[in-house]
Amino acid sequence: MANETVYLAGGCYWGFEDLLSKIPGVIETAVGFSGGHVKNVSYREVSSGTTGHAETVKVIFNSDILSFTDLLTFFFKMHNPTTLNQQGNDIGTQYRSAIFATTDEQILLAEELIKKIDSLGVLTKKITTEVNTFNTFFLAEDNHQKYLEKYPDGYTCHFIRDINLSF
Repeated sequence: MANETVYLAGGCYWGFEDLLSKIPGVIETAVGFSGGHVKNVSYREVSSGTTGHAETVKVIFNSDILSFTDLLTFFFKMHNPTTLNQQGNDIGTQYRSAIFATTDEQILLAEELIKKIDSLGVLTKKITTEVNTFNTFFLAEDNHQKYLEKYPDGYTCHFIRDINLSF
């Protein structure tokens, strides 16, 4: 089994984690924060918008079952990657779209996929998703992990959009 890890940010991580965890081939998810300049941050600090972190989901997946490109195709369908620092009613850099890649190959594949999707013209604007080399991840507090499993009627702005991303 070939396990890989990537860190994906696409707005509020509650609904994002819920959708990602249901994709066949995804082994484990956890919510937290990446991409900022403050160490050991909390949800309260990140939600202030001053730490530079994005709400992020750590995704461990079996690449024999789910390719990285297929995972990113789901990623681009489950949030709006064309809105800068916003998902639904959530506005701020902590809600930006970002891929924190753990390998050089992931970076190349992500950049290639973004170019392909933009060239299809199926989105109203160009993708604003950042592609970064992974640096650090700070796990969010326990009450944020698997949030929608604990609170099925909890807040989410994520759903699978009916977008044809076939090449």
